[in-house]
Amino acid sequence: MTTTESSSSASLAETDFAGDARHVSTLGEAVRAYGVRLRGGDMGALPATLGLVVLFIIFGAANSSFLSALNMANLITQAGAICVLAMGLVPVLLMGDIDLSAGVAGAVSSTVVALFIVEQGLPWFLAVMGGVLSGFIIGFIIGLLVAKLGIPSFVVTLAFFLGLQGVTLRLIGQGGSVRVDDPVLRGLTIENLPVVAGWIVAIGIIVAFAALSLLRHRSQVRRDLQHEPLSVLLLKIAGLAVVVIGVTAVLSVNRSRNPNFPIEGVPYVLPVVAVLLIFWTFVLTRTRYGRHVYAVGGNREAARRAGINVDRIRVSVFMICSSMAAISGIIAASYSGKVSPSSGAGNTLLYAVGAAVIGGTSLFGGRGKARDAVIGGVVIATIANGLGLLNQAAYINFLVTGGVLLLAASVDAISRRRRSASGLG
Repeated sequence: MTTTESSSSASLAETDFAGDARHVSTLGEAVRAYGVRLRGGDMGALPATLGLVVLFIIFGAANSSFLSALNMANLITQAGAICVLAMGLVPVLLMGDIDLSAGVAGAVSSTVVALFIVEQGLPWFLAVMGGVLSGFIIGFIIGLLVAKLGIPSFVVTLAFFLGLQGVTLRLIGQGGSVRVDDPVLRGLTIENLPVVAGWIVAIGIIVAFAALSLLRHRSQVRRDLQHEPLSVLLLKIAGLAVVVIGVTAVLSVNRSRNPNFPIEGVPYVLPVVAVLLIFWTFVLTRTRYGRHVYAVGGNREAARRAGINVDRIRVSVFMICSSMAAISGIIAASYSGKVSPSSGAGNTLLYAVGAAVIGGTSLFGGRGKARDAVIGGVVIATIANGLGLLNQAAYINFLVTGGVLLLAASVDAISRRRRSASGLG
């Protein structure tokens, strides 16, 4: 095997396509294979998932209100903007790059949306298209500077982090703000789907996932391709069904403290995050583009020799990141009801990067999934939400979140070292 082929195989082992190169035929073999991967350092989102379970147990035991339907709805809403921004950062992190400007890029885009509605009188959907286009252009410029001029992404995005804050300040004005009063955009985080509609969406997600998974499995079997055991696939479908049905059931009960004003149903922001998660999971794990992203992130030179346009891939991930930042900024503006010069600054980016890393995305590039961002985002939102219910001082939140991020980065570094020692990294 040549050096290039060896590097490509190593890169493949880092992706969701790695399963195509290994064959297990029974549930027992699948469990043993997973155990081998864990011992080899390939832990994925397992630490974050277990950590999330522990947090729910601790906060639930410490305060009975934590597990209430009302607080669960609040938690989902609070996590929405972080999860979306973190999903946008995952492709950039897969490259081994960073985008420090993502938070303020989202602020610029949400400001564009608000001004289009307030000053130009545009309908919300045209304003949103303009905002996302703004993010798209910002990412394109960043990507060109990084890929074509070879400027380190840290330097380029730091410059944009500073410059874009000036753009927001120029658009809004010192000490000013623009309210987000459009009922559709505002309702994104303060309104809920009708209960029946929520159940229809939940059942649709389960049925669609099951149908697509079983059809793909059947196709692999028919063409004699490597595939996971049917029992493992059925367990995945059952696991998804339990989570989706459980969340929908909790959110479908009346959680209002005033019996005269019922509050029930799934918050609109949840289906938005779910659709984005499904879309980017499909793009990264089931398309040629996704294969190229993982290949470039795993070994840039090997990908180049394999005929992949590395510069185009690097530019595209920054475009994805800033476009997702625009959506995240719109969700954040919907939650706060306004945009201001301080929007997107502060800890916004740090929480998003922390969410991706805590969820299992590697800072070294080549490893990560869209789901990592969502799991990590929920972890960070859970820490803030739970400590808030316990009336802990603000500094405790920073200390705990920083400690969790440091722990996640340490696990990533140790896992990478173990993968290298076992010949997988």
